[in-house]
Amino acid sequence: MAKAEATVEELVSMIERGELRLPEMQRQYVWRSTRVRDLLDSLYRGYPSGAILLWETDEAVPLQSFAVSQSANPYQSTRLLLDGQQRLTSLSAVIRGAPVSVRGRVRPIELLFNLEHPDQLAVITEVDESDDEDEDDDAQLVGDDADSDEDELLRRFNKMTFVVATRKLEQLPQWVKVSEVFKTDSDAPFLKRAGVAGFDDERYEKYSQRLAKLRGIRKYVYRMDVLERTLSYDEVTEIFVRVNSLGAKLRSSDLALAQITAKWRSSLQIFTGFQSECAKLGFDLDLGIHLKNLIAFATGQSRFLTVGSLTPDKLKAAWTEACEGMHFAMNFLKSNAGIDNPALLSSPFLMVVLAYFGHSRGYKIDGDTSSKLRYWTLAANAKGRFSRGSSETILDQDLATIRDGGNVTGLIDRLRLQFGRLDITPDELEGRNQRSSLFKTMFLAFRAAGAKDWRSNLVISLDHSGAQHRLQFHHIFPKAQLKASFTAREADDIANLAFIGGKTNRAISDKPPATYLPPLIAQHGDEPFRAQSIPLDAELLSVVHYKRFLAERRSRVAAALNAFLGSP
Repeated sequence: MAKAEATVEELVSMIERGELRLPEMQRQYVWRSTRVRDLLDSLYRGYPSGAILLWETDEAVPLQSFAVSQSANPYQSTRLLLDGQQRLTSLSAVIRGAPVSVRGRVRPIELLFNLEHPDQLAVITEVDESDDEDEDDDAQLVGDDADSDEDELLRRFNKMTFVVATRKLEQLPQWVKVSEVFKTDSDAPFLKRAGVAGFDDERYEKYSQRLAKLRGIRKYVYRMDVLERTLSYDEVTEIFVRVNSLGAKLRSSDLALAQITAKWRSSLQIFTGFQSECAKLGFDLDLGIHLKNLIAFATGQSRFLTVGSLTPDKLKAAWTEACEGMHFAMNFLKSNAGIDNPALLSSPFLMVVLAYFGHSRGYKIDGDTSSKLRYWTLAANAKGRFSRGSSETILDQDLATIRDGGNVTGLIDRLRLQFGRLDITPDELEGRNQRSSLFKTMFLAFRAAGAKDWRSNLVISLDHSGAQHRLQFHHIFPKAQLKASFTAREADDIANLAFIGGKTNRAISDKPPATYLPPLIAQHGDEPFRAQSIPLDAELLSVVHYKRFLAERRSRVAAALNAFLGSP
């Protein structure tokens, strides 16, 4: 294995000219803007950023496209990027100012640089767990912009060197667009915008040095390990899997994808095509879920460890069946369970169970079975079945129940064994917040009850267009009213949350419920609030009785959830 070095600038140029390509075995580009921000911050400070793994080959290898644009490859031989795709794609997008294509959506990565950043490193980095194998009840359903303290956010941002761009920060003179800095070697437009009039300004030298240091990221040197031309595609696939397994850099689904595409050449296009088809139907799922479904149909269990033993013919046959099963799962969720968006699922693993169950019955399901399957789906979703313990172990238990001829009652029995009672109690709601799986079920139950926005009378929905109608969760008692007497956790209690549109949320702002509710009730009546289980007794709308309000609403919410779930 040869060793080499290349600067960020050289690597970005190689991508742009088409000299560096992606083999089919690679995962898709998945980094969020916050991770790109942290990469830029590390390179700006000269911190280590790992190595790059390449393979130079004359072999005709199945390829996939980078998430950023490239010219056609003018060379006979190909340099393939095996490790470093996420970093180099991110750097290419930021330095070139080029948009990235993620799941069919093209968008720029917009970062801002703080000319007034502190010299010391601010320890405020978030841990981004959005790329986990399955999403459990930590996935957030909707935002809460109206309750954010803008002054507090600005103080936090001012401690940072790089941030993901927002309109408000873009308007401040000390924040400059990172991609704009890379497009020119002149400091003049940035200094002028920051109000630096001349050399005698004490900020002139500091800002100029910082802009030069930012551009210096282009000269950061990556070490490159280059695999020999004599290696075969199968050998390189094995190396790719071993390197990433040892470093735990990729998820098991990414490693499985490498093995599957090595066996079944050009299959990635088939997989991503179906992924796009599902997205158009409202279920934009990670490719790993579709691969998990494929393995379930091929082997009757969910572990990717069995991929090596599967033949191309077995994979192709299982994929055809898995796609049919996934269509059943999507249709059942939308039509029978009222779940029309994966954001409403506590885990997408529920879809694998539904797909496998439908297939096992030849998609011939009687009314009683359908009713029980709906109950299992909603109860498993509300309880967060796949977030309590090993999600793959639990998924395998459900697949085994179905594989061994079990019916829906068997699935419900497993759920009862895991949680005991399956109805929702008020105590179960205590201490939960917007990241709970019960919060998603609360939305489903309220929507089924006809809950509407308190001003526009639009039925609550996740897909309303326009910022004024886009769904947000609202603190019935705004946090500003509670911070003197209650903790942040008490303020975020699920019993203090309701669903309304953004404009309504902003209009209410931090007014107490005793002030903003009476005029709304006078105009629209009690029903919009009853539909969200909100007690309207005047005494309970006082901050001094906040805990009594929470207890009463928990009782009402639990009753609404149980009515929505039905019975097994």
